[in-house]
Amino acid sequence: MTSNQQVWAAAREELGQALKELGYPEEFAALVAKQLGSPRAIERMSAYLRRARPRKMEMIVDEMLAICQDADAWRAKKASEAAQAGVTAWLNDPARWEEEE
Repeated sequence: MTSNQQVWAAAREELGQALKELGYPEEFAALVAKQLGSPRAIERMSAYLRRARPRKMEMIVDEMLAICQDADAWRAKKASEAAQAGVTAWLNDPARWEEEE
C-alpha cells in the first residue's frame, strides 16, 4: 500500500469510527467519505463529528455539503490565481514587448 493509500485509509477509518460512535451504519460513512473526496475533507468531517456530536443525519449531511462547498471554492480560487499568474507573466514578458515595437 502506498503512503497516499495509507492516508486515505486512515482518514476513512477515522470517519467510520466517529460515525459508529454516534450510532450510524458503516455504509453511511462510506457514502460520506466518497462525497467528501479528499483525506483532508474527511479529517475535517471527523473532527466536526467528534466535537459537535450531531444527533440527526441531516446535520451531518449539511456539514458534509458545507465542507464540499469550501473545497470547491478553494479549488476555484487556486485555478483563478493560476490563470491570473499566467496572464501577468504574458503581460510582463519582455519578448512580447519587443514584438510590438
